[in-house]
Amino acid sequence: MSKFNKGPAGLGALFQQAQKALADAKVAEEELGQARVEGVSPGGHVKVVASGTCQILSVKIAKEAVDPDDVETLEDLVTAAAREAVDKANKMREERLKSSLPAGMGGLF
Repeated sequence: MSKFNKGPAGLGALFQQAQKALADAKVAEEELGQARVEGVSPGGHVKVVASGTCQILSVKIAKEAVDPDDVETLEDLVTAAAREAVDKANKMREERLKSSLPAGMGGLF
């Protein structure tokens, strides 16, 4: 018999699980806000640091990447590094939030 068919006591347990999952998710979001990931462009000339909540925190560009006659390459390097940082942050977030869910609910992400 599933826990949903146990009457009010089953619903109370389900409610408690939901409250715990919400509290755990809040803690996870706070931790992710403090976490840092780095994205690096091909060749390593551009580095982007993002939080675990996908906020771009800093961009570092090597002097040799700056060519006034070739702005497009620099734009591509910045884009590549930012994408890598955001991808890493999204993966970190997904794993962290999955771990805060009750067993069997991790497939929601």
